Amino acid sequence: MFKTGFDNDKYISLQSEKIKERIAKFNGKLYLEFGGKLFDDYHASRVLPGFEPDSKIRMLLQLREEAEVVIAINAADIEKNKVRGDLGITYDQDVLRLIDAFRKFGIYVGSVVLTRYMAQPTAEAFRLRLEGLGIKVYKHYTIPGYPSDVAKIVSDEGFGKNEYIETSKSLVVVTAPGPGSGKMATCLSQLYHDHKRGLSSGYAKFETFPIWNLPLKHPVNIAYEAATADLDDVNMIDPFHLEAYGLTTVNYNRDVEIFPVLEAIFKKISGSSPYKSPTDMGVNMAGYCIFDDEAVRNAAKAEILRRYYNACCNVKRGLTDKKEADKIKLIMDGAGIVPTDSPAVLAALKKADETGAPAAAIQLYDGRVITGKTSSLLGAASAMLLNALKALADIDDSRTLISPDVITPVMDLKTKHLGNKNPRLHTDEILVALSICAASDPVAALALSQLDKLKNCEFHSTVIISSADLSVLKKLGIHATCEPIYETKSLYHK
Repeated sequence: MFKTGFDNDKYISLQSEKIKERIAKFNGKLYLEFGGKLFDDYHASRVLPGFEPDSKIRMLLQLREEAEVVIAINAADIEKNKVRGDLGITYDQDVLRLIDAFRKFGIYVGSVVLTRYMAQPTAEAFRLRLEGLGIKVYKHYTIPGYPSDVAKIVSDEGFGKNEYIETSKSLVVVTAPGPGSGKMATCLSQLYHDHKRGLSSGYAKFETFPIWNLPLKHPVNIAYEAATADLDDVNMIDPFHLEAYGLTTVNYNRDVEIFPVLEAIFKKISGSSPYKSPTDMGVNMAGYCIFDDEAVRNAAKAEILRRYYNACCNVKRGLTDKKEADKIKLIMDGAGIVPTDSPAVLAALKKADETGAPAAAIQLYDGRVITGKTSSLLGAASAMLLNALKALADIDDSRTLISPDVITPVMDLKTKHLGNKNPRLHTDEILVALSICAASDPVAALALSQLDKLKNCEFHSTVIISSADLSVLKKLGIHATCEPIYETKSLYHK
């Protein structure tokens, strides 16, 4: 059952003020490495109920007049057509998407930097394309021995070879399509060039997770480990912060491991390090905005379970190996989480057992659990969706919402003209049919008006649902999981 536990307005206010403080610390010039998703942070919105997916960009809007964006992309990722798993687009396409998104919000995108540039043909073609679109492009090169050979890195043969990125604002947000794009190296290279020019500037890191002032084993931080199981990230106590201040804070292994090198680079560039620990580098204020810890804990546990089911389904689809699912299972075991903790899972499995066919269930915002079964007309997800809308509108379960005069022609279209062997209607087809009926039937219109109430509800299917059904559920804001089982024994699945 959905319950908020995070104050989003407080977060936007605190976060923007913290960044302003950090800009002032470095005499008005800050390179801010921006990790995670800027426009659509759905992970944060799931584990911190009340956090809006666009909170980070709304926070940046508070700083719009003093901020500009530099987008970093690894040239090697362009060469191998690396794809964002959540969006299904290549990294170079995502750079264009990000530029459009920033411009839509009125945030200035100053340039794109190609990192690890080695004149790769596709990277060079992308550079020419960007310049043809009027976008400034800079080249940063591979540095032998990076990141351990500090003497080489902080020299004319290291950062010195990189093109200096011309910026005009006091806050330079360095972001990227995904991890490994060279955001940190871009920031450090700029510090080197600024120092050579006699300019004062600083670096900070903005990562939402792990949340440094929550306990190491808090479910929100554990959920981050589950979300990054494919990267082998591990949360750990920041030993440098503990030694310097006597305070226990949480960071993750990559930042802790790289900190001695960063500290040496800072000292090599300017003679001293502004930070005593990885935690010091961060500006994340999310932990101060949690007002209901129990609600946040429950949301994070539900996310861990979702990550497990999604990993298992990806193994079944052949998209990943079993290692990721096994790691999340260990995380679940350590947190005492089992699949039957979810009322939707329990109800779906029970319905499938009773009917001998695939079933689905959803837990509504008020705690009620509604099920759907497979029939000759509807798939389980479609049946569940109609039943849920009836329940939310207090419509009698026996009431037919969609006229056979509408359903029959759609089924005939699918099987007789579009080559589908399965006549059952998917969720998108059901919603279109319900919309048609709503034009003349007030009861159907009442049911359709309940769609917004499905946001943040938990859904579970006893079989892997189609990509069409999954897409509709996501658009409705429903958190969907599936058993890692296909409905049929076919080798090919759409």
